[in-house]
Formats: sequence, structure tokens, C-alpha cells
Amino acid sequence: MPVPPYRQIADNLRARIADGTIPTGRRIPSLVELEAEFGVARDTLRKAVKVLKDEGLVETVTGMGVYVVDGRPGPAGRD
Repeated sequence: MPVPPYRQIADNLRARIADGTIPTGRRIPSLVELEAEFGVARDTLRKAVKVLKDEGLVETVTGMGVYVVDGRPGPAGRD
């Protein structure tokens, strides 16, 4: 069964966080940057970022972007 594009993008970003390419405290690429990189709709990118938020890896800083809060996957259901 094929993996949906938003999952592929979430996996890609998760790997970058895990290997330190995007370290803790650093902003992940903006939706505009991700759109240029992956060539998908912004809604797809929002879903990918939501996956990472739900996993507790990133958080939105109002007016600043989405930042890595922890480079390791945390327990499911963590806020």
C-alpha cells in the first residue's frame, strides 16, 4: 500500500530532526520553502507538520514559525 505524500514528508522531516540536520530549537522550513522542495499543496504540508506536532517534535511559535522542541520521538499522545 502506498504511503500518502503527507506521511512521506513527515518521515523526511522527522529524519532530519533525528539526525540533527534540523536541531532542537531550530525552525523547520516554512510552508513556502517546503512547497518549493516537495512540489505539493500547502494542505498536504500542513498535515505533515501536524503529524510532527502530534508526536511532540515541533511546536508553533506565533509569528515566528514551527520549531523543533525535541529531537527524539516522545510517547504517543504527548502535548
